[in-house]
Amino acid sequence: MSNSVLSASEQQPKRQRPVIAIDGPAGAGKSTLAAHLARRFGFLNLETGAMYRALALKAIENDFGFDEEPPLLELASRTRISLEPQLEGNRVLLDGMDVSRRIRDADVTSGASQISVHPQLRAWMVEAQRKLGQAGGVVMEGRDIGTAVFPDAEVKIFLDAAPEVRGSRRYRQHTGVGENEQEKPTQPAGSSTEAELQRLVAEMRERDQRDRNRAESPLKPAADAIILDSTELTLDQVLAQAEEIVRSHLPESSNRH
Repeated sequence: MSNSVLSASEQQPKRQRPVIAIDGPAGAGKSTLAAHLARRFGFLNLETGAMYRALALKAIENDFGFDEEPPLLELASRTRISLEPQLEGNRVLLDGMDVSRRIRDADVTSGASQISVHPQLRAWMVEAQRKLGQAGGVVMEGRDIGTAVFPDAEVKIFLDAAPEVRGSRRYRQHTGVGENEQEKPTQPAGSSTEAELQRLVAEMRERDQRDRNRAESPLKPAADAIILDSTELTLDQVLAQAEEIVRSHLPESSNRH
């Protein structure tokens, strides 16, 4: 795959500022946390999961399956994915087209999890992610940032929550109920909404199983990561605790933003 497949601002040959690595399972709130920390400390927010989603979207659009790795590698060789950090989050371009919204749909996120199990494809993705963050001054979130992409990251947070809580948060995101995705959920009323919630929880468990047991870069906390369990926390509490973790690991000059 061409070295030009990905682009981001402030790429430099040597890391100049710290890397903040945020890992965790689907629905834990990593994107929300990463965006907040990037704004708070003046770093770039590079959501690496968007890379997998973008490739999964192209596979869907071209009627590619997710099980065979060689065709996906061939597809990737003629794909250009650009991440353009914005204040509100990344703008994701797939072959020049803005797919920032489309890659959040359920079929794409499921496909991204399925293609991420392929070792060679994942190895290429890891190398591309290292290039994006090699200069530092970035917040990177995903499944293996602190273990595989940047094992030497200055700050490592593993954000977790019970599957039931993550499923409820995802339900509210899909239905537009509630503004605070981290708040402790209320049980949706009615059999249809309860069934939808149970379906989402089941999807979370299935994805957890797949992510934690894949051969290449399985989902797990880095040995030196700080585990932040948000099951019983509100969004404000999660953000406050994460800020304290970052401050405790950064030089004093980096805390003045």
